Amino acid sequence: MGENDELIKDFLVESYENLDRLDREFLALEKDPTNKDYLGSIFRTIHTIKGTSGFFGFERLQALTHVGENLLSKLRDGKLQLSGDMANALLAMVDAVRGMLTSIEASATEGTVDHGRLIATLSALLDDQPADALAGGHGGGAERQPGPLTAMFEAANPKVPTGRIQRSPAAIGGGLAPAGSVAVEATATIPPSPVKSDRSTPAPADGQHGALADTTIRVDVSLLDRLMNLVGELVLARNQILQLSQGNTDQIFIRTTQRLNLLTSELQEGVMKTRMQQIGNVWSKFPRVVRDLSATCGKQVRIEMAGKETELDKTLIEAIKDPLTHIVRNSIDHGIEMPDKRIAAGKPAEGLLSLRAFHEGGLVVIEISDDGGGINTKRVVEKAIEKALITSEQAARMSEREMINLIFAPGFSTAEKVTNISGRGVGMDVVKTNIERIGGTVDINNRLGQGTTLRIKIPLTLAIIPALIITSGNERFAIPQVSLIELLRLDAKQLETEIENVYGAPVYRLRGHLLPVVFLNRELGLAEAPAGAAMTVVVLQAEERRFCLMVDGVNDAEEIVVKPLAKMLKPLSVYAGATIMGDGRVALILDVLGIAKRSHAVAKAAERQVHEVADTTHRKADVQAILVFQSPDDGRMAIPISKISRLEEIESSRIEHTGGTEVVQYRGIILPLIRIFAVLPERRTEPRNPDCGMPAGTLQVIIHTQGDRSVGLVVGRIIDTVEHSLTIERAASREGIIGCLVVQDRITELLDVEKVVGGVISDFYHQLQPA
Repeated sequence: MGENDELIKDFLVESYENLDRLDREFLALEKDPTNKDYLGSIFRTIHTIKGTSGFFGFERLQALTHVGENLLSKLRDGKLQLSGDMANALLAMVDAVRGMLTSIEASATEGTVDHGRLIATLSALLDDQPADALAGGHGGGAERQPGPLTAMFEAANPKVPTGRIQRSPAAIGGGLAPAGSVAVEATATIPPSPVKSDRSTPAPADGQHGALADTTIRVDVSLLDRLMNLVGELVLARNQILQLSQGNTDQIFIRTTQRLNLLTSELQEGVMKTRMQQIGNVWSKFPRVVRDLSATCGKQVRIEMAGKETELDKTLIEAIKDPLTHIVRNSIDHGIEMPDKRIAAGKPAEGLLSLRAFHEGGLVVIEISDDGGGINTKRVVEKAIEKALITSEQAARMSEREMINLIFAPGFSTAEKVTNISGRGVGMDVVKTNIERIGGTVDINNRLGQGTTLRIKIPLTLAIIPALIITSGNERFAIPQVSLIELLRLDAKQLETEIENVYGAPVYRLRGHLLPVVFLNRELGLAEAPAGAAMTVVVLQAEERRFCLMVDGVNDAEEIVVKPLAKMLKPLSVYAGATIMGDGRVALILDVLGIAKRSHAVAKAAERQVHEVADTTHRKADVQAILVFQSPDDGRMAIPISKISRLEEIESSRIEHTGGTEVVQYRGIILPLIRIFAVLPERRTEPRNPDCGMPAGTLQVIIHTQGDRSVGLVVGRIIDTVEHSLTIERAASREGIIGCLVVQDRITELLDVEKVVGGVISDFYHQLQPA
């Protein structure tokens, strides 16, 4: 069946069910021939089959049902009166449709039976002409006692012989059964179609394959929700029993508990699978959206989709429909250029929109990429300033990533005019909010002139999630692990010395980064920890920013069942729900984004940027910001911040080699790496700290950029960033060093970046000629 395999299966299952319903409705119509509700329902069923068959290109099926739909439309509207010939023809059409569906299921084709005669008969009846001339030549059916419907036909048309309406095998072949001998049998008496199904089911005893409709069942979502809730309660009971089993020495009880744990986990997994749907169900409408929208915009766009079989919980499928649709529309409207502009840029006239979904680390990742012009950050910043979303001073200190993220600001739009597609400033902020509401994140990878990729990460399900259980103020809370970065433990002395105060806000310096600090006890009004007590730092991420949540302690990590909050608690933005712990007590689930916003942790980070800008304007000419890092001999080195475009932490496993040079794939380019301490003459034969204070497998990399070229300088552990005069206090003792400074009472070597880079990449600072 090709790439529409799953969609066609759904079409077949639904059509089989609808045809079975038609059988029942024709039986009911026999008892109440004037009932317009039955005729209306039959009309809608044939209309649905006609529309869907046209979508899949089943032209013969569409042609047959189209004529039948027209006849049913006139009957429904009272323009024609139902006669025996009409009933015969319509039931013959139903059997012919069933036959074609069976053929589609077996061979992906509509079969070879010619239904031209049946279509001609339906057309004649549509024009209120007698069907005898077209249908003629049929033998009579078995004599039976007439029913109410037949009696009505006899009164209207004396030519109709008496007898109950029953299905004739001839109808399946496209011909008409004898007048008055076509009937509908109850669903239970219709044998399964002898066709092949690719569903995994045992073969019937007679050796024939069961029909596709016999291998599926439709279940109301509310029933699945109820079942999921019951499984959640079972998980809670399992957790309680597991807690009771700790320290128990009864081997029978322990084995029973382990068995219960295993069965509960398998049942939980099975029930969750019943709620899972393929993301292709959402993507199926995008080819039409792309076609229509590209035509409206005067563009040429094709769409490619990979990973359509990736499954998500139905609740999440529903939640991401609108955000994904908006992103697709945005990519076509704003991302992909007009054909003439693409050709001028050396691109094919037809743009490419790619959708990709896959599993990664317990999450589902969705990537929407286009090969358009990318995001012009300069234009974004100009619009943000124009709309008073940021100030010019803030813009001057923004990184490339922060500039791009401005498109998520409420009311932001770069469109020059309002259209039906865009320009109203309502869009990407709603996309981000909706994704974060279901525990997801949105990230943008921008390549100016080459395209943009939006990367969305969302959990598999919201009903049962992994969480970190923490204690603070003698209360227990759960933190969803999707927001967790790392854990640290600080004793009383470290709390005094390592928690700093910057511009009135507490911060913690983590590997050279200042992170806002939020004390959970203070934020929630809980009892403060006793003086001198140690605390745990929970590093969390919200809106692409990290902050430290200070808690009293960490209990454990476990799967929790999410329960909605009571109506009176829903306005509290710091809580996302509740769960029942193993001891039967309730623990509230913290909303990480809500806590970050309430405590202004995100805002404080932005305020620090503004203050840093203000400080920069009043800085003395000979004072600059420098980055201090550790060297292998436990000494210190520094580099001016002006020489740094970014700081990155890269895993050693990502390093590749080309032409004898270490490189890494970085933001769409191949970034060469220079290990500073490998090219500098070392003063000691055996360095005291050859890893420079970094954990094994991790590298601190300074990105140095000149024009359109970049290089990564691998340095030691980042110690600090400070404001300091660059006046040399001592001459250099080795190549690659400008001289020595005294920074924070320690002798610090100032790195000669140009000397080091130019010594390894001789043409790095040469002006590149345009192609």
